[in-house]
Amino acid sequence: MTVDDKLIDKLAKLSSLEIDDSKKENLKKELADIINFVENLNEIDVSNIEATFNTVEGGTPLREDVAKQDLELSNHILKHAPKSENGYFIVPKIIE
Repeated sequence: MTVDDKLIDKLAKLSSLEIDDSKKENLKKELADIINFVENLNEIDVSNIEATFNTVEGGTPLREDVAKQDLELSNHILKHAPKSENGYFIVPKIIE
């Protein structure tokens, strides 16, 4: 994969970032290095390695899922929200 100005512009648009022209060359080099590293990982033969899903011996310890309601905390959070009504946050409409 080639990292060029077109790709940098596309990534900037998708991420809603403004990238200074002075930083594009350095960014292209860094992204190319990352892509080369990932492509090197694809060359590693892992066919004889058993898949593992957990690094913790015996699995991940679980806790009981118990719902709790702390009205004092809820009121404190809503009091500091820019807008709230009837115990809910009011947010601006973003989808037409």
